[in-house]
Amino acid sequence: MKLRDIPTPALVVDVNAMERNIRRMAEFFADRPCKVRPHFKAHKTPAIARRQLAAGSCTGLTCATVGEAEVVVAEDLTDDLLIANEVVGPGKAARVAKLAARADVKVAVDSHAALDDLAQAACAEGVEVGVLVDVNVGLPRCGIAPGEPALELAKLVAATEGVRLRGLMGYEGHVVAIEDRAEREARTAKAMGRLLDTAGMVRAAGLPCEIVSAGGTGTYDITGRMDGVTEIQAGSYVLMDTAYAKLDIPFELAFSVLGTVLSRPKPELCAADSGHKACTMDHGNPSVKGIEGASVLFLSDEHATISLPAESTLAVGDRIELWPSHIDPTINLHDILFAVDGEEVVEIWPITARGYLEHRASEILRGVGG
Repeated sequence: MKLRDIPTPALVVDVNAMERNIRRMAEFFADRPCKVRPHFKAHKTPAIARRQLAAGSCTGLTCATVGEAEVVVAEDLTDDLLIANEVVGPGKAARVAKLAARADVKVAVDSHAALDDLAQAACAEGVEVGVLVDVNVGLPRCGIAPGEPALELAKLVAATEGVRLRGLMGYEGHVVAIEDRAEREARTAKAMGRLLDTAGMVRAAGLPCEIVSAGGTGTYDITGRMDGVTEIQAGSYVLMDTAYAKLDIPFELAFSVLGTVLSRPKPELCAADSGHKACTMDHGNPSVKGIEGASVLFLSDEHATISLPAESTLAVGDRIELWPSHIDPTINLHDILFAVDGEEVVEIWPITARGYLEHRASEILRGVGG
């Protein structure tokens, strides 16, 4: 199959660029005490995760949801995984407990309620689930306050049957996209100071803290150099997007949304079939690949309206590619990735963990012996 034969809209991965991204990340961590725990949510694709793990320098995989973790175990990708999110809601803790019978599962926890639910499910299943206390390092999202509140929760985890305290987690997501390097470094140091100081308090209290998990693609080479951080949860680096491409990091744009030109209503305008059902725009409109002076004006449900140089010869039926601004949600809109080498489609990869898998849990769990 050739690139021109792919039905559109479709996601296309430049395999060679992706492999270079994987290699660069693995080489950075090869001789460091800190390692990378690639975030599966970025691509949700077992074929890519296998390549990341095979490159080395990995501790395992990070997942955002229980459904993603179920796919990781069902696909036998790794037996070391972290659900870097609070597990709350009907049946979710029970599903984690089933996974813990097959793999070393860690879960982020920032509340007594989530801890109780997880511990009860683990005891009912006769397993032990690892816990990382989720520390808020500045991102206004999840996480218990650093210092004493986090220490008190760590003490409670250590005293609770069915779970085992493994360490701490903190995500400096509020600073990972800062374009000015000096500012990004300073604000990362401040955020990680909160996490590392808390880790010191946990250890001083005689509690285990073997894992200190943090970081993302934008701070991998900042947080990844800090004494005391043991792993980085980077994900976007493998395929990249235009938001991260603004930073001084050595990763290439390796995936695009392939569309077909549907209309040329004016010399300076075209409409393609790659609208926001095919490409998200939460980090801004996508960019146009390979056409100097072209830009996306807006995305409709089924259309990308694109400004073109008036001299453009692009015709109805021609192909056009967009660089997405945000990898994770764009991937989540599609069922498959077309892996290409130049104009040749070399493989087609299922995006196995796309969508919310909660109502397919029984089907997935059959694959892990549940």
